Amino acid sequence: MNKTRSLIALATVAALSGVGVGAWWLGMKQGRGDTTSATAQQAVSTSALDDPSQWTIPQGEAATRRHIRDALKAGDVDPVTGRRILNYHDPMVPGKNFDTPAKSPFMDMMLVPRYVGSNAADTSSVSVSPRIQQNLGLRTAPVVEGALVSEVTAVGNVAWNERERVELSSRAMGFVEKLHVKAALDRVAAGAPLAELYVPDWVSAQEEYLALARLSGPGIEALQDAARQRMRQAGMTTAQIERAVASGRVQSRFTITAPIAGIVSELLVREGATVMPGATLMRLQGTRTVWAEGAVPESQAALLQPGARVRTTSPGAPGQTFEGQVQALLPEVDAVTRTIRARVELANPQGRLVPGMLVSMRLALPKTAASLLVPSDAVIHTGRRSVVMVAEDGGRFRPVEVTAGLEVGGQTEISAGLQLGQRVVLSGQFLIDSEASLRGLEARLNQEPATTPTPTQQRYTTDAVIDALSGDTVTLTHPPIPALKWPQMQMGFQLPPRSEQPRDLKAGDRLKIEFEMQDGQVPRITSLQRVAPGIGK
Repeated sequence: MNKTRSLIALATVAALSGVGVGAWWLGMKQGRGDTTSATAQQAVSTSALDDPSQWTIPQGEAATRRHIRDALKAGDVDPVTGRRILNYHDPMVPGKNFDTPAKSPFMDMMLVPRYVGSNAADTSSVSVSPRIQQNLGLRTAPVVEGALVSEVTAVGNVAWNERERVELSSRAMGFVEKLHVKAALDRVAAGAPLAELYVPDWVSAQEEYLALARLSGPGIEALQDAARQRMRQAGMTTAQIERAVASGRVQSRFTITAPIAGIVSELLVREGATVMPGATLMRLQGTRTVWAEGAVPESQAALLQPGARVRTTSPGAPGQTFEGQVQALLPEVDAVTRTIRARVELANPQGRLVPGMLVSMRLALPKTAASLLVPSDAVIHTGRRSVVMVAEDGGRFRPVEVTAGLEVGGQTEISAGLQLGQRVVLSGQFLIDSEASLRGLEARLNQEPATTPTPTQQRYTTDAVIDALSGDTVTLTHPPIPALKWPQMQMGFQLPPRSEQPRDLKAGDRLKIEFEMQDGQVPRITSLQRVAPGIGK
């Protein structure tokens, strides 16, 4: 019996010991689990505090309520995060910032704070991770200083130089007895015979002079001089007259020679033809120089000047370069291509260039001063302005408006907006712009100044009390506005011009305001007046 009682006592003690040990083990396990969970939560909380831009909207609203309770505003240091407050914004309506914590004027929610140094603080730039940059194939190039290679290229056609054209006409009635050139475009040398004419009036004038030349006696010299004058009046040249006087014989045929070397551009007579005084026999065209007329964009033509050097090549004369200079910019603009024709005079010593031949011209511009240069691919022309995307430290990108100048050879002059040594994006600018749009940032390539509201926009009136003033923005507390379905709230308004404001506005003043809504911005006060305390209650 005693033995049985001893065994029961031992079993009871063992059971109680097992329960105690189990409870101790379970308690330790739970304690470790709670400690691990608390550590994880603390790590998450610490991570969130490290970068408030990672907060959720409820966390941001909670921070704003805490700022209102602790009377914090933009510029103060948040004791919880240890960061300076930059501003407040509505995540659903990006682009408008506020200096004081309050309820959003656009949504039924609180504003969310931004802090200096956080990833979301700078709304004028966008951050892109190195991995995404590699996936997008982003390329950048530095802003350099230099002078553009001042040169304009143009394509043109060759034409005859009209200043080297000569027209041969008949000086008296005669007959074409022989032609030394048989067809148009025949080449002739300077002084080469072209045609032989028989002119009866010239023959009779010579016979009269030669008859008087054989006589002698008083007064005969006067008659001889009169006969010479008659030959000149008949149309004979000085050389023809001297030839007749020197030979002492009648020159029955008169040879017309080429005054210049070139080609016969037009042949208007044939052998046996009768020609009248003033009739055109043929036209000669000199080939020593030719014209090339190239189409130059009107934006670049303004930089050209007559006398500028030109180097020209042609498929019709491979391996040969023709030198010349700009003779004139023709006063006519092609309405379709918006180009001006530049007339260039080219040396043509071997006669290789002929009308209709295609030429490529490189026209030298006046030398420009050194300026900042960027690749032309980096400049985006939006229609109203020119923008480049600047790459900054930390994988951030910012659009910058620039003043673009001359563009030559893939390089563009920048006269304002950039600094030497900055890097600009060459590819992927619009992908960065899309990323900024998705994040609701102000860093947009096509961001334009907001347009002013139309005067016909609906306006609303309400009483209000000034809570804070900051620049051109005032924070007011107003009663419910049924027309807008607004409850009583504190929100920001844009003040009218200072000339339309009462003097010495301060916090606590009671106002009567009229305002109108602005798309994407705080309401704009169109008129306001201070009211005495107690009125409007």
